[in-house]
Amino acid sequence: MISPRTRTFLQTLGLGALAGMRSMAAPALLSDHLARQPAPPNEDKLIRRMSSPRTSALLKWLAAGEMMGDKLPVTPDRTILPFLLGRAGSGALVGATLFAADGRRRGAGALLGSVAAVAAAYGSLRLRRRAGQKLHVRDPLVGAAEDALVAGSGLGLLKLPGPGR
Repeated sequence: MISPRTRTFLQTLGLGALAGMRSMAAPALLSDHLARQPAPPNEDKLIRRMSSPRTSALLKWLAAGEMMGDKLPVTPDRTILPFLLGRAGSGALVGATLFAADGRRRGAGALLGSVAAVAAAYGSLRLRRRAGQKLHVRDPLVGAAEDALVAGSGLGLLKLPGPGR
């Protein structure tokens, strides 16, 4: 079993990176996870919002739409500034939520999550392009594999051993 602080750090770093790959998937996975947990008393506003079944449902729809849109040939690169800022914001949201749930400073979690998202946006775009070229696979297929990687990794990160929420 890992310590709660280490668990929160790893989840923030990992979900932040996933936000760099699919901006809506990380918050959708975290919100769904939180919505399935019993809410402790005196939970703060951010955690209450992210734990809401309504928020979870909305984020899942947005994540599904993003995954479909990602396969279109007209979809711009994730590293174009407005999209990159959205990914940084998504990473910040998951980081702040995870740190708040651990009783830590939201700002530190937001910073860690956003930096991970920006780094992963650039790294994953490069890997996606190289994989398609080296394997001679069309981009939508590489994108579908990336979707599976994001979903599986996110679920695994949220199941890291440790105490409750």
